[in-house]
Amino acid sequence: MANILMVVSAADSLTMKDNSQHPTGFWAEELVVAHRTLQQAGHNVDFATPGGVKPTVDKISLQADAVGSEERAEDFRTYLEMIDVDLFAPLVLADVDMSGYDAVVLPGGHGPMADLFQDKDLGRILVEANGVGKIIAPFCHGPAGLLSATADDGAFAFAGRKLTVFANSEELGGGTGENTPWFVETALRDKGANVETGPDWASHVVREGNLISGQNPQSSEDVAKEVIKALVEDTELAGETTAG
Repeated sequence: MANILMVVSAADSLTMKDNSQHPTGFWAEELVVAHRTLQQAGHNVDFATPGGVKPTVDKISLQADAVGSEERAEDFRTYLEMIDVDLFAPLVLADVDMSGYDAVVLPGGHGPMADLFQDKDLGRILVEANGVGKIIAPFCHGPAGLLSATADDGAFAFAGRKLTVFANSEELGGGTGENTPWFVETALRDKGANVETGPDWASHVVREGNLISGQNPQSSEDVAKEVIKALVEDTELAGETTAG
C-alpha cells in the first residue's frame, strides 16, 4: 500500500477577465473518480489544501447536464457525502512532509487557477517530490499547480517536461470561454513545458518518467490507473535494488 497526497484547491471563486467572480472549486468527477480508483487499488489517500480549508465542490460539476446523466451526478454526490469527514479536515499544505508520501495527485476544477498556481507550499512539495523521482500526477486544471514549482536556481521546475492539461480549445468551447482570466495551457507553454494535447473531451494521458498528467475530466480514471501502474513499478524497482 502506498501513501498518496491529494492536493485540492481551497478556492471557491475565480476572478474573471472582467473582474467578476465566478463560483468554482474542485470538479467532482475528477476528485471522486481518482480518489475511488486509488483507494480501491488498496492505497491510502490523504487530502491537503492551503490552510487546511475544507475544499468546495464546483456546483456545476454535480449537475446532470454537465456530467452526462443524473445517475452519474448522484453517484458523485453520494461519494462526496461518504468522504465528507475527510474533506472536512484536510491536512494543512504548509505542514505536509512529503517524505511520508509516494505520490502527489492534483485534480482540477477552476480552483487551482485561483490559488494553487502560486502556492509556495505546493511549490516546495512538488520540487521535493520531483527531486527524488516521486510520482506527480496533475490533471485537467490541476497542472496549474505545477506553475508554483520553482527550482533553487529560480527556473521553472518542469521546464522541458512533456505533459498535458485542459486545452485552450476546451476552455473556450466548454469552460469559462472568452472571459477566462488566463489559460493554463498557454501559461505552461510560456514557462517552457512541452505541452501535448489530444482531442477535446476525450481521455488523454501523458507520462514522462515520474510526471503523469491528464487533459480533462474524462482522463481522471486513466490518470489514476497510470499512477497505480507507476507505484507498482516503483515497488518492483525498490525490491530489485534491495535484492542487489
